[in-house]
Amino acid sequence: MLAVLCASLLLVAMDATILNVALPSLIKEMRPDALEQLWIIDIYGLVLGGLLVTAGAVGDRYGRKLLFTTGFTVFGAASVLAATAGATESVLQLIAGRVLLAIGGAMVMPSTLSLIRTIFPDPHERTLAIGIWAAVAGAGAAIGPLVGGLLVNTFSWSAAFWVNVPVVLVTVVAAVLLLPEYRSPSHHDLDLVAALLSVAGVVLTAWGIKHLAGGFRPLDLAALLVGLAALTWFVRRQLQSADPLLDVRLFANRPFLAAALATLTAMMGIGAALYLISLWLQYVRGHDALAAGARTLPVALAALASSLLTPWMLRRTGVRTVLTAGLAALVCGFALLAGAPHPLGYGAVAVALVTFGIGDGMAITAAAAVMVAAVRPERAGQAGAVSESAYELGIGFGVALLGSIHTTLFRSGMPAGYPPAARESVGGADQAARSLGQSTREGRALLTAARAAFDDALRTTSLVSAVIVAAAVALAAFLVPKGFRADSAH
Repeated sequence: MLAVLCASLLLVAMDATILNVALPSLIKEMRPDALEQLWIIDIYGLVLGGLLVTAGAVGDRYGRKLLFTTGFTVFGAASVLAATAGATESVLQLIAGRVLLAIGGAMVMPSTLSLIRTIFPDPHERTLAIGIWAAVAGAGAAIGPLVGGLLVNTFSWSAAFWVNVPVVLVTVVAAVLLLPEYRSPSHHDLDLVAALLSVAGVVLTAWGIKHLAGGFRPLDLAALLVGLAALTWFVRRQLQSADPLLDVRLFANRPFLAAALATLTAMMGIGAALYLISLWLQYVRGHDALAAGARTLPVALAALASSLLTPWMLRRTGVRTVLTAGLAALVCGFALLAGAPHPLGYGAVAVALVTFGIGDGMAITAAAAVMVAAVRPERAGQAGAVSESAYELGIGFGVALLGSIHTTLFRSGMPAGYPPAARESVGGADQAARSLGQSTREGRALLTAARAAFDDALRTTSLVSAVIVAAAVALAAFLVPKGFRADSAH
């Protein structure tokens, strides 16, 4: 049963990052503008994050196995829609496919963690299962670029979606045969108003943050304010509900709050870092998609080992030590990138990737164990929703916010006089250099300027990431009591 859940999680987690290395190939074929490029990457995480609370509540009420199998079927159909966008040359179809993938993923992800809560009632077994679950989630996000690179080099960018289909077919059949069904004894109907508020609140808030990071516009500020108002209304409605979609009182539990914040900030940094490093490997270092994906493998291996060791560390040192140490490792990785000598070399990047993997494995595993232990079995869908919301929103916010900061820094670092498209992104500069001729003096000068601007922007963005995660370290140390354990007794 754990293998079935992890197989689905691996695929959903991979889809959050698999396009990172496929993006240059996709850009050449589909020619999306800079805004469309960012949405192709981050719409998946933002929509998925917006739907997770509602999906977790649906699973608790109507059946976690039913939600899981239905969601994974939707995920497979969405993969076909996205994969065929190249044939129709429709960027809109590709984005629509990513949205539908997010809807299917939102149905799958909270189901995995809530079913683990049902299948493993023993705290020690459950913590080990969560360690394996976190290892798969981290490894999936990290090997996405490698798998994407292999598929792009062998076939085309659309293969990054076609690969989902056979895995979905096998996993759905196995899930129907093996997984137990669980429904909450609650008979309350789903609060549709609250569901709409949660989705609108998350998506509009994310939209506002994303666009305001790239420059002020009244419409973006309005979206942010409406999103925050919707989330405020959602919280008030949940406090008054006898059977809330999300028991917001859980956040009064200090370790639970620390776990949610740790997951959010860790994945903000990791999501943005993997996205930017994948672009750096291809556009600045000149590697093809497969070579770029292979060079991100250290983060996957480190995350896998770290996640599997974390249950052992939790039993011996407690939650506070593991959580703060994991986040501190992320700070060290970002500080290393920020302070690396010019020009940035792969050696520094490889060491940073290892520290990212170690920190991610420790922080995410400890946080998930805390959140699952904090709720009653019939509310496990809520714990899964909070954990996955923080995870996916972290990746989405990271790419949106930190990616926008990097884009702004890149533009300011590019010398005046180049075409607007060349100053907009490193991909645009690469295309402009090809038009000029990469062997010409003008083409070489443009590439040199773009690569230097990308390097400088990556260093500054890494410094911003280090500050964000360092704040999370301090909060975790403050919120989690000494000696706290990730079990229901606490």
